[in-house]
This record gives sequence, C-alpha cells and structure tokens, in this order.
Amino acid sequence: MRSSKTVLALGAAALAVAGGMTTPAAAAAAPSVNANGKAMTWTLLADGPSGTVQVGGGPLSNAYQGDTATTTALPLLCLRIDGRPAPAGITPGFYAGWARGTVAATGPIRGTRLTGRAVADAVCANNFGAGWRMAEFHDGKYGPDLQNSGGWSFWAYGDVPLGTRFWTAIDDQPANPWN
Repeated sequence: MRSSKTVLALGAAALAVAGGMTTPAAAAAAPSVNANGKAMTWTLLADGPSGTVQVGGGPLSNAYQGDTATTTALPLLCLRIDGRPAPAGITPGFYAGWARGTVAATGPIRGTRLTGRAVADAVCANNFGAGWRMAEFHDGKYGPDLQNSGGWSFWAYGDVPLGTRFWTAIDDQPANPWN
C-alpha cells in the first residue's frame, strides 16, 4: 500500500504533466513503481556519415524485462522527428532503421523519477525544446517511404556520449522505468 505522501506526489506529477506546467524538477518528482526494478537502456553503437549516430541496445540491453536498475541515474535518449531523409551511406533496415530526425541525451536522471511516458517526454522537451520526446525502441523506419517500423537500433542525426547507457522507451514490453 502506498503512503499518502507517495499518492499525493504521484497526483501532483500527473496534474503538472496534464496541465503542461512541468518543469524538469517537477517532471522528475515522484518515484515510479517498476515491478522488477529494471528498465531497458540503449547506448551509442556507431558514428555514421554526415553527423549521424546509430543508437541501440547492444549486447547488454534487455527489451523484455529491462537491464538496468531503475535506481540508477542515466541520461534519457531524446528524439525530435523532423522528417529528414537518410543521408548517403545509410540504408535503413529492420534492425537499423532511420529515425527521420535528431537524437540528444539529457543529464542523468534516476529511472525511478520517470513515472510515465508523459513525464519522460516532458523531461526531453524541457531540456531541448518543443517537439522533443523520449526515444522509443521502434522509432527506426525502413522500406518504401520509410513506412515500416523496425527495432533494436536506429540511425539519426546527433551527438550522444560514447560509453554511456540511456533510458529508452519500448511501447510493447514492460521494460520501461514506469512499468
């Protein structure tokens, strides 16, 4: 059973997000209740042509149950989709699609502070501006007109730190900090 402080904190965070009044501190205020205490993380896999990077899970990632304790403070992997075409030298495929935009990483934040997708998206928007949201496992697109969604990694413009894990969302598995 949750304490009244936890219930009030969760309610306040939900109201702030719903009302669009979220600040970075408020967005990260209430701890999550992750059942197994782990969430999925990604990392920089490669630098590519024309200022692009490939981000993905790599061998340490667990997209089904999570791979990193949510008590750990890691950056969020954020994405702003603007419809950019893939540059020459990148051929999008199922396992390495094209995200059609730019990625960036926030400063470290405990996974327990990411109580929902809206909270995580607000952290990205507060750090980088309107249109930014938490990157998701299936953001890589491939095929004719990039109409198919892939998984496991994607290419995008941007610059993220080498050797760092990032909180990354997954919509169809319980491996998010808030699950």
